[in-house]
Amino acid sequence: MDETNLPNMQGRKILQVIPELNEGGAERTTIEVSEAIVNAGGRAIVASQGGRLDDELTKVGGLLVKMPLNTKNLIKMKINAKQIANLIHSKGIDIVHARSRAPAWSARWATQTTNTQFVTTYHGAYGNKNFLKTKYNSVMASGDRVIANSEWIATHVAHVHKVESSRIAMIPRGVDFSVFDPAKVESVRLKTVKTSWGIDTLNENLTVLLLPGRLTPWKGHQFVINALSILPDQIRNKIILVFAGDSDRKPRYTRSVQEKLKNLGLQSQIRFCGYTKDMPAAYLASDIVLTPSIRPEAFGRTAAEAGAMGKPVIACNHGGANEILEHNVTGLTVSPNNIQELSDAIGCLVRNNKNERLSMGNAAMLRIRQLFSKESLQYSTLRVYEELLRV
Repeated sequence: MDETNLPNMQGRKILQVIPELNEGGAERTTIEVSEAIVNAGGRAIVASQGGRLDDELTKVGGLLVKMPLNTKNLIKMKINAKQIANLIHSKGIDIVHARSRAPAWSARWATQTTNTQFVTTYHGAYGNKNFLKTKYNSVMASGDRVIANSEWIATHVAHVHKVESSRIAMIPRGVDFSVFDPAKVESVRLKTVKTSWGIDTLNENLTVLLLPGRLTPWKGHQFVINALSILPDQIRNKIILVFAGDSDRKPRYTRSVQEKLKNLGLQSQIRFCGYTKDMPAAYLASDIVLTPSIRPEAFGRTAAEAGAMGKPVIACNHGGANEILEHNVTGLTVSPNNIQELSDAIGCLVRNNKNERLSMGNAAMLRIRQLFSKESLQYSTLRVYEELLRV
């Protein structure tokens, strides 16, 4: 396929719905698809509460229509459905593309009343603990086309929601190589990140581990702390661990992490840096990237981005991570919640010299560039739209 020759969207209007536009995989993909729609001659509209990425949406030519879509209140969801239906009529929307469960329900109701084509992207590895939870999740499998962002998610959707293969399109998330490119990170950006972490003057023999992702239990912060605590002193004392992600949404969890660090005497080796805007520089400033989610990731965006920046990754061997990493080649995979395995993996890469880690990182960069480009995501998504518009 020619990814530079986008399907023609001339005169077409595509509405994407998502709760917020803060930093995250679904949010970033919303911006990237908006860019592609505009470049293909269409109109890209996003209904959302907005957030940090509002300006980026405007920059790529997208239009933000603010709606209170970050709610699971049924009455408010019904009100949102009416607002979306009104937007479909007023803007002449051709396709509605939902990227999160609560607004997806509102969008589905709206498309049913307006007879509009409906696309969903199954972004998360949602739990199915009971019938009600499965029913709530099922809206993400109810689109005229269902986009799965990994083979693992495609299998999950087909098995759990009984979706026929003809309705599923497997489109992995993409990495923007114009942004995630080691050669494009200037030394001043690298120094700024290191200074913000308080590591710019530390001994060069120290190894910097980066765990990117908001502080929430399933991202594995406590898992990593437990693994560090059982490392031999001579290895653990060479490590600085950076947590790069928002902590304000789960303050109680953040306090529990800090309390654990205090009890284990590890406070001096951990950096809480919060939301980090310059993630390319953050990856480059680290030696090893950790993505130890204890629940399966649908894709594993941070693992792909880290690989694009030439960094070896340690991840749990479930979900989409198995499609991004090649064990012992581009990184290491461990069993979820197996503290000893994770500790051994960290110890192994810390003991490796810089050239060995560089070789693994180079292999990761090659793999990510071959398999997970932003351009492929954009082309494939617009192909889904094009196919529906022909019906």
